[in-house]
Amino acid sequence: MLTFAIPKGSLLKDSIVLLQAIGLDFSAFLDESNRLLQITEPQGIAKAMLVRAQDVSVYVEYGEAHLGIVGEDVLREKMPRVARLLDLRFGACRMSIAVPQDSPHRSALSLLPHSRIASKSVRITQDYFASLDLPVEIIPLYGSVELAPITGMADAIVDLVSTGRTLRDNGLIEIEVLFHSTARLIAHPLSYRLDREQLSYYVDRVRDVLPQ
Repeated sequence: MLTFAIPKGSLLKDSIVLLQAIGLDFSAFLDESNRLLQITEPQGIAKAMLVRAQDVSVYVEYGEAHLGIVGEDVLREKMPRVARLLDLRFGACRMSIAVPQDSPHRSALSLLPHSRIASKSVRITQDYFASLDLPVEIIPLYGSVELAPITGMADAIVDLVSTGRTLRDNGLIEIEVLFHSTARLIAHPLSYRLDREQLSYYVDRVRDVLPQ
């Protein structure tokens, strides 16, 4: 049976809608009273597991799911061994550097060497500043990253930005966009090679329903 890994959080609703468009109904995950983490859709054709967004690629990489939906930002951070199949064109956001509004810095290159940068995305942050040949101290945080510059613990943050409202509400401004991110369809590489006919059928159906 085909298994999907579906992310909790901001990509969940659009993921469910997309799969409904190709005939797979996992809308039970949208029911707030539902406590099941794995369900089989009504036709018995496929099942889905509901996991943290950061764990989708792990379940796919280790073969527990044939296909998964995950943000490009997660793929860049975790660098999993998965087949990257389609840009699903929802969940648009950007990975940005932000500083307090009263900061003198207005670009990444204006930051001083050994500035403190708070981020959930440690690999992305390391790689970006290494590409600038700018040494920085990275502070890994997994909660409200915006608090770090407010308290003075960090000079800047690297974080995902959607509307920018959270930054504005906390007195922060974007000074650099590292890349733009959308949801992606990924597959377990071996499964995709061995069961190509079955997986390609669903991948093609997804491709057909994506906006042109």
